[in-house]
Amino acid sequence: MDVSAGDVQGVPFVLRDEQGGGGPRGRQPTVVREARTEREPQVALRRRWRTASLACGWRFPDDWEVAELDLVCSAVTRSGGLHGAGAALVALAHARAAVGTGLEETLGDLAALHGVLQVDTGAPAGDTAHTDALDAIAEAADVDALPTRLLRIVAVAWAEVALGDVGATEVYDSLTGLPTETYLRTRLSELYRQAARDGVSVAEGHLLVVISLGFDDGAAYLRPAGMILAADVLRQVFDGGESHAVLGTSTVVALAPRSDDVARRAVRLRRELTERFAVDPQLTEAGSARVNVVRLPASHHDASLLLESLAARQ
Repeated sequence: MDVSAGDVQGVPFVLRDEQGGGGPRGRQPTVVREARTEREPQVALRRRWRTASLACGWRFPDDWEVAELDLVCSAVTRSGGLHGAGAALVALAHARAAVGTGLEETLGDLAALHGVLQVDTGAPAGDTAHTDALDAIAEAADVDALPTRLLRIVAVAWAEVALGDVGATEVYDSLTGLPTETYLRTRLSELYRQAARDGVSVAEGHLLVVISLGFDDGAAYLRPAGMILAADVLRQVFDGGESHAVLGTSTVVALAPRSDDVARRAVRLRRELTERFAVDPQLTEAGSARVNVVRLPASHHDASLLLESLAARQ
């Protein structure tokens, strides 16, 4: 039995001074300073991107904000440009289409980001150089000037959701019958918004119970059967108000309230998985199921990265 708390750790959430957070001024712990230093380029890019997008024609400012923007900013700052942000841009295009943003506006927003990366906008707002930079961005933010690869993947991703051709737009996964990753992302977004309003930590009230399947390379064809069994057992053991979801091809999870009962049910989950796998000798010989109790990180951004990490497990 493998049940461990804090299997995946998040980055400590840091309240900036202008938000009224943090303790008394002075020297901060190294981990906090490093977390803030790591986030500053992403925050600055996000701020410049929003300003540029509004200046380039985004019609409703309140509709610009979606969680996937942080994924794009993180990918861009890590890779040094849009070339390494393909997966994050796909997620953003899906999110834009899901909330009803049109393709023209979605591509215009991408062009604004492309313009920001081409033009230095470091001058303070109101400064002549800042105004000149925005004018330069407006000229650079031409959809026709976007790299063809980025234009294609964003347009296709947007169309998948808008036309209803992507599985993520469905409430349930067709193989397991469990809700999709998109549903879990929405549920987590709601929890983090509520926690921010109440001034509490999501990790204090909820955690993830994760089933990860592992199969030998030669037995990958058995994975669908394992996922069906895992989903069925998860539903039986966590049969209350928990949120279930499929992540990737080898992981199912339950978002559960923290309680003294979770560890006991995780043990039961592992025992029943073993019994169900034992019915099929092929599954027993070629596959395994690992159960972990995973602590949720402090910020919604890091929770999104956590889901990506879990979905990538093979």
